[in-house]
Amino acid sequence: MRTDAAQKFFSIEPDRSRLLSELWDRQLSDRYITDEVIQQLAGKYNVSEIEIEGVVTFYHFFHRKPAGKHTIYINNSIVAELKGYQRIREAFEQETGARIGYTDPSGTFGLFETPCIGLSDQEPAALIDFYPFTNLNALKIKDIIRKLKEGKTAAEICDAPDDHIRFLPANQHTLFFAPYVRGVAVNKLKDFNSEGIIEQLRISELAGRGGAFFPTWKKWESCRKENSPDKFIICNADEGEPGTFKDRVLLNNQPGSVLEGMIIAAFAVGADYGVIYLRGEYRWLKKKLEEEIEHFYAEGLLGKNVAGIDGFNIDIRLEIGAGAYVCGEETALLESMEGKRGEPRTKWFYPVQKGYLQLPTVVNNVETFVAVARLIQVGSFEYQKRGIPGSNGTKLISISGDCNKPGIYEIEWGMTVAELLDHCEAIDPFYIQVSGPSGEVISIKEKYRRISMLDLLAQKDIRCGGSFMIFNSKRDIVNILMNFSEFFKHESCGVCTPCRAGNFIIQRKLERLKNGLADSSDVLELKSWGQILRTTSRCGLGRTSTNSIIQALEKFEDYFAQRFLSSSTGYRKFDEHHAVEEYERYKP
Repeated sequence: MRTDAAQKFFSIEPDRSRLLSELWDRQLSDRYITDEVIQQLAGKYNVSEIEIEGVVTFYHFFHRKPAGKHTIYINNSIVAELKGYQRIREAFEQETGARIGYTDPSGTFGLFETPCIGLSDQEPAALIDFYPFTNLNALKIKDIIRKLKEGKTAAEICDAPDDHIRFLPANQHTLFFAPYVRGVAVNKLKDFNSEGIIEQLRISELAGRGGAFFPTWKKWESCRKENSPDKFIICNADEGEPGTFKDRVLLNNQPGSVLEGMIIAAFAVGADYGVIYLRGEYRWLKKKLEEEIEHFYAEGLLGKNVAGIDGFNIDIRLEIGAGAYVCGEETALLESMEGKRGEPRTKWFYPVQKGYLQLPTVVNNVETFVAVARLIQVGSFEYQKRGIPGSNGTKLISISGDCNKPGIYEIEWGMTVAELLDHCEAIDPFYIQVSGPSGEVISIKEKYRRISMLDLLAQKDIRCGGSFMIFNSKRDIVNILMNFSEFFKHESCGVCTPCRAGNFIIQRKLERLKNGLADSSDVLELKSWGQILRTTSRCGLGRTSTNSIIQALEKFEDYFAQRFLSSSTGYRKFDEHHAVEEYERYKP
């Protein structure tokens, strides 16, 4: 049966670790965080009101003013923008009587924008009271709002997002979506000791699937060697990279595999505690995950003497994030779990040395834990039959944008971009964003490059962290980059000046390009600022925020040259339609 320590928080955790959960309770019950709540929490945790205020205002989903009886978040990512975001926004404003960023006069509806909500394959999409609504249009929105006004709850009328598992490897080589039976992988632990599990990972060359591709066995071995009676396993389910939704599908389709991967990690490193840090946008998956955790306890797969192994105890609980992209960075995630602002730590120690609560901690993402569970289930040698030498196994890729079949594709490493574009029936692919805005830009000229974990200059393989956003030749690249720039400007934690100021300046330079006011010197300045952010930013967000801009300027040089101001004429572009757009929309 479930132990007391796993009811909500572990006894080892200090009271301050409960802060995020308490703020969620108040946000959901009162629809905002009141001054009285801040005073109360400051007294409870013996910290200043300013510190509590700082935590509240750091997270996107905590409001200091009433957010409406029904709180609506419209996805404004680039894929949503291209699929009809503006029409959807106007429909919500018309039906609710609320403007973006405000509630309607009655306080019934609060209407807000938010970055990618992990539904790029089903855009336009929105969250209402943190339940998903997909494939929206004006008529559907009218019906949704009517039902809410009649007293229906969002939970009663929400959509069940399709997993859209579009392509699996041939010859039964699928790993992630093979038939699942609860406990098969965990029960195999009886045949191993901790060193044996890590050896299986080493033989298979399994690498972390968060984008850095660090060897999983090395991380786990480092944690195993730490001399501490208490250790943690953290599942980073804070999937926030725009265009990426593979973790959403795994959590919905394979929640048991996620738990089994965490249990195997606990066995390998000697941990007693596990936490799934679930992004706030996936709050609608909370019930499913909690029910799966309960099944694991009931079947002896969690708790005391797991799977009948004497002395092997592991408890797992859920933590819900509150809307902060930077918390995908592992040390920022740990800070968030400790009830603080989710700001990346200075890298004096690795998390395997001093992680959550300064204890040895393994942090891996959802896909990595599922890969571990499947690897132990089939064995390392069977796992190696998939992929190519030096890049074993399969990879999940989220595909969205201009294609007929958006969704999740499980590919064997070594597949070319051209093959993947054929599978998803890409429509006139021209500009392709790999691994989200912080990843790599490729043009259709590079379609014969392989997708792998190899990093060989001669091979020029693509190291894909998890997504392809496809844009056809009619899409405005500057608009795409401006959307990315706005995202990073909004999501920057603001601690370091290069990231805080640099992303703001870059967006202004892109606006000059969009309005036909830029020349070649602006491009040089964009590249210069990109280099400054890469070399001086405190964390990965700032260091990678200009990747797409710098690469697009290099790979689409002719395209950008056409957007330059002609120095000989001194012509300045004037967009008459844009100038009167607001007036035309709201005039009597």
